[in-house]
Amino acid sequence: MNVGKTTLFAQLCGAKTKSFNFPGSTVALSLGSVRGMPLEMVDTPGAGSIFGSNEDEQVSRNILFSADPNSPTHGAILVADAKNLKRSVALALQYAEYGIPLLFNLNMIDEADSRGITIDTEALAEALGVDVCTSVATEGRGISDIKSKLETLRTPHQSVKYPAYVEEYITLTAKLLSQSAIGSTRAIAILLLAQENSHDKSIERLLVKNFGEGTLETLKTLAEQSRRKEPAPFSTTMAELYNKAADAIVRKVQVVDPPAKSRHIENFGRMCTRPLTGIPIAMVVGLLMFLFVGSFGATYLVDLINGKLFGGLIIPWLDHLLAPIPSRFIHDMFMDPDFGVVPMGIFLAVGLVFPVLLCFYFFFGFLEDSGYLPRLSVLLDAIFRKIGLNGKGVLPIVMGFSCVTMAILTTRMLDTRKQKLIASLVLLLGVPCAPMLAVLFIILGKMPVSASLTLLGIIVFQILFMGFLANKFVPGKRASLLMELPPMRLPKPSKILKNAFMRSYFFMKEAVPVFIAASLVVFVFDRIGGLLVIEKALHPIAVGLLGLPDESVTVFLKTMIRKESGVATLQHYSSKYTNLQLVVNLLMMLLLMPCINSVVVIIKERGRKAGFTMIGIVTSYALVLGTILNHTCRWLGITFN
Repeated sequence: MNVGKTTLFAQLCGAKTKSFNFPGSTVALSLGSVRGMPLEMVDTPGAGSIFGSNEDEQVSRNILFSADPNSPTHGAILVADAKNLKRSVALALQYAEYGIPLLFNLNMIDEADSRGITIDTEALAEALGVDVCTSVATEGRGISDIKSKLETLRTPHQSVKYPAYVEEYITLTAKLLSQSAIGSTRAIAILLLAQENSHDKSIERLLVKNFGEGTLETLKTLAEQSRRKEPAPFSTTMAELYNKAADAIVRKVQVVDPPAKSRHIENFGRMCTRPLTGIPIAMVVGLLMFLFVGSFGATYLVDLINGKLFGGLIIPWLDHLLAPIPSRFIHDMFMDPDFGVVPMGIFLAVGLVFPVLLCFYFFFGFLEDSGYLPRLSVLLDAIFRKIGLNGKGVLPIVMGFSCVTMAILTTRMLDTRKQKLIASLVLLLGVPCAPMLAVLFIILGKMPVSASLTLLGIIVFQILFMGFLANKFVPGKRASLLMELPPMRLPKPSKILKNAFMRSYFFMKEAVPVFIAASLVVFVFDRIGGLLVIEKALHPIAVGLLGLPDESVTVFLKTMIRKESGVATLQHYSSKYTNLQLVVNLLMMLLLMPCINSVVVIIKERGRKAGFTMIGIVTSYALVLGTILNHTCRWLGITFN
């Protein structure tokens, strides 16, 4: 639901967390200890309803049944978007049926204030029967107040009035089940009634485990009899009840006095969703991104940091400092221009990747915070339908330009298995992540525009082509687009810059050790003759089919460890390549080898069979496409010079 839940979790627990999969699912959860308190906390996926059909929402719901209901510290924090109160209150009313202690936290309260939204937290607390607190998780505001209330959580009121047949079924369920064996029998009853069109069998497995097949079949029979008393689908009826109750509460506790809206911003927001004006706007946004990230970040900042600071001052100074080391092997391990830890492991990451990454995250954050990305989803819905997705698929694809691994995880937000498979395939088929995009801008920026247009054209074409084929052959249905459009606004540059610095810092904190390790591994491998052996083995493919120099083998090896490390190495070797070879090599790196993290996630998310099948298809397709590009350009005399 994008309410800042994970950011709040990080503020409460710090960096010492661990990941695990919820039993029987592919959903990863994070576990951490609340700093300064003897409490453990789990960061679950976001949920919009307890009746949700996707795996994330099912896990968020069912994890409440996995804890000991008699534990005095068993409870939950419901993180709400302060500027979308009704949706969160409706969810709180649903979770009230679990009978567990709850804390209602209004996050992003600063954004609500900026929109003229005032919430009476005391009245809201009285209406829900739980403590209510406010926070701005990105700034750490309100964290101490949350921690002070964690050990005194209260059980919320069960205030929604159900139809008589629902209350009758709840009573029958309570008689058949032992209240002490599992959580609330009210929640069990409501979820069983909602099983009419659901493929989620976790509730049934829970009942079989605790009460046996006979009890389950009795409850299912009674549920079917109860549903016949209501012509409308049960989940629809319940959603209307919760929304009506939430609306009544919100009207009592919330006052909206919006600031005067800019007519120009409102009109611009509407223009972004209309094809006639939205497509030119999207093209302008893409051009501005290229100019800001590519020209300013990849040219000016990189030349300033990598060229003048590192290349002109620090590396010569370090080389002079380490010159007295008697062992040439040790000296080269640090300072070798090809594989040394300092030039290849540290300065390539800090000097090339970091400045462009910072620019990308700043620009991407501006698009996120302005409300433009959801409008881009609406604009591209018709196009994405051609490849088996809907406009919601734009968000994971755009997220792929930040991190492909995280984007694959965000495909959980898509509604059907077909959409998740197609989106994962599209992400593997050449969406460059931000660190790779950073160095990509540097390499292409020194070449004619025709090189960039060729590479971009091939990527767009093959994504659409493979998506079209996948839509034809992958079984399943595509869901319609239902998406809330936030108001367009002018973001705060200081906040975006701060977030960009934080995201870049956390990436570099993780990436630099990998860069160093990759440099050490390849350095040692080269010194014992391993690279020469692999170069000879892959010579027919790299040189014969793809027309690349032998150095490409080293580039591909580093790409397997981390894509941006491979592209940074390609930049290092660029003087040994022709422009045509650079374009072919970049295309192969985009398509041929997903990084190790992406491979692990794709197998975990889509399963071994589907994961290895997609990787096999992408690898074979990349080799064929790279070979065609190489020989076609040579035949036509295209050199990109």
